[in-house]
Amino acid sequence: MSAPARYPFSAVVGMDDLKLALLINAVSPDVGGVLVRGEKGTAKSTVVRALAALLPTLRTVTGCRFACDPDSPDPNCPDGPHDGHTPAGERPAQLVELPVGASEDRLVGSLDIERALTEGVKAFEPGLLAAAHRGVLYVDEVNLLHDHLVDLLLDAAAMGTSHVEREGVSVRHAARFLLVGTMNPEEGELRPQLLDRFGLTVEVAASREPTERAEVVRRRLAFENDPEGFAAAYADEESELAAHIRAARKRLPDVVLTDTALRQVTAACAAFEVDGLRADIVTSRAAMALAAWRDHVEVTTEDVRDAARLALPHRRRRDPFDAPDLDEDRLRDALDQAGDDDPKGPEGDPEDDPGSPDDSGPDDSGTDDGGSENEDDGSRDGEQAASPPAGNQDDGPQPDNDGDQPRNPQSGQGKPDDDEGEGTGGGESTSDPGETYRPRLFSVSGVGGGAPGRRSRAETPFGRTSGARVPAGRPGTLHLTATLRAAAPYQRVRGRDGNGLVLRGSDLRESVREGREGNLVLFCVDASGSMAARQRMRAVKGAVLSLLLDAYQRRDKVGLVTFRGNDAELALPPTSSVEAGARRLRELRTGGRTPLAAGLLRSAETLRVERLRDPQRRPLLVAVTDGKATHGGLDDALRAASRLGSQRVQGVVVDCETGPVRLGLAGRLATEMGGTSVRLDELGADSLSGLVRNARAA
Repeated sequence: MSAPARYPFSAVVGMDDLKLALLINAVSPDVGGVLVRGEKGTAKSTVVRALAALLPTLRTVTGCRFACDPDSPDPNCPDGPHDGHTPAGERPAQLVELPVGASEDRLVGSLDIERALTEGVKAFEPGLLAAAHRGVLYVDEVNLLHDHLVDLLLDAAAMGTSHVEREGVSVRHAARFLLVGTMNPEEGELRPQLLDRFGLTVEVAASREPTERAEVVRRRLAFENDPEGFAAAYADEESELAAHIRAARKRLPDVVLTDTALRQVTAACAAFEVDGLRADIVTSRAAMALAAWRDHVEVTTEDVRDAARLALPHRRRRDPFDAPDLDEDRLRDALDQAGDDDPKGPEGDPEDDPGSPDDSGPDDSGTDDGGSENEDDGSRDGEQAASPPAGNQDDGPQPDNDGDQPRNPQSGQGKPDDDEGEGTGGGESTSDPGETYRPRLFSVSGVGGGAPGRRSRAETPFGRTSGARVPAGRPGTLHLTATLRAAAPYQRVRGRDGNGLVLRGSDLRESVREGREGNLVLFCVDASGSMAARQRMRAVKGAVLSLLLDAYQRRDKVGLVTFRGNDAELALPPTSSVEAGARRLRELRTGGRTPLAAGLLRSAETLRVERLRDPQRRPLLVAVTDGKATHGGLDDALRAASRLGSQRVQGVVVDCETGPVRLGLAGRLATEMGGTSVRLDELGADSLSGLVRNARAA
């Protein structure tokens, strides 16, 4: 039975950067793969799968499960040794897909522990890394991959080999592959270590041009109606592409990376302040592959520019909340300057000398371009500034915190004039966040069993061994001491003759390991008018951004509930995209009364629904408020907090109350919730003098 037809690569409409990045890697696999970022429904997976049909066939040792090259076989191949007389054949390059929920054994391979112990047989079943050797390893939704699988991928990508260790039994085999990953940034970002391993990155989005969208739909419907016929219609174009790739691979060793081109590569990497030298190497390799693809004898400025556009965006030094991007004007200036610095001159290359410096200088670095760049830099720096920019709405009259005292401290009701000041009309305002810092670690008590992370204690497949147990099915990591201890009492009954230990399958014990899990951190943020007093919202946003950054580093999911006026809203449903949470927080406006009870009740409902979706992920609620309830009353808020406590939700109340007189209402909320209370100026793990200044600034 023949394999189902795949959508042809040449039939893909648009997506030029993605197709170019994949073709660069097809010509030169040493570039290091492609990371494809984009919204759902943009045919990311379709294009990647279509690439496999264009790759040249491989010569392999006949019968070798690890695809050894007969001309240079792996000396450590588990199916070896292979000598020069081993039969060889050809097979297509493999596209191996790694599911997000795959186990470690499925990725690296597995040993039959029972046979190894009872029969003395070293039986190894290769995993996906072995199948992907000399081919393509494709990971859809790579940003959702568990950390332990990411670690294994990093090791294999860095060393070109895979090591499998199981209780003294060791297997090593070659694992060099083209790594291609796709992801939706809204579902969370990728670990920086793995992000840097991708040679190139591409942002894709659906076309907004109606004619192009119509052509995409027309071709897709035609393919679904008759896959074989549709593929046959593009067979000639596919053959031409495959032949072009083979020819470019042959030309690649003869492509010359000139001193000028190399200087342009390094100038571009330096201009964007990328870390390390991997970016320079990858950009050089990509530029040479582009030159071979375009049938250039030498690498040109155009090749360097296109290679840098694909190799640098995800490597530039940036805040974790920023999306990868590249200022193309800045790139052009860096390339032009490096090209002009050539002591030998342009050597007759018209692309390196589009015009005299006097003619082109004002266009490239004039007042308009420089002003735009400075404005962009200023806006980014302003988000971390210690004081708001001139003209910010927060500089206008704001209710003084001292005058925002409740009429009845026991009820938490505000004075009538305070309520007027918190109206939902023209009193709305927004503010930039204060400086971020390293916050204290808040964790969920007890031992969980959620997704691997770095926050709370949990039983995980990795970590320190804390005990042993009888496996429910096939054992995971064998606990050798416990296995021997379980078998020891039965040796006489089993007729041990002194030649060795007699084991049974019932003797096997697996290790119980304790590590860390990621949690759901739900922020419940007071956005009422009282929070704008004395620039308090700047400090609050800085604090929550700091906690968001901490959640990003600890692999948590995050959500955001805000409350002001008469109700609360779920501003950000629980997601792995901390970047989205930071964006919503920066856009948060303040004003109106304080419906504290509504905010807590909306948080309780959000956590209830999320528990049904992901029962293994334990929640941590972080309520950021001064505890005042000018809409709905304090009693309702305390009852809502008690409801959260009855649901066994671990809670932290960040007390934002300032001023010489403090009512301690946030502490009462924390008590009812069964959680802890921490003052805003005590939230950091280190010195918070800067935060305190922001919180008290007038």
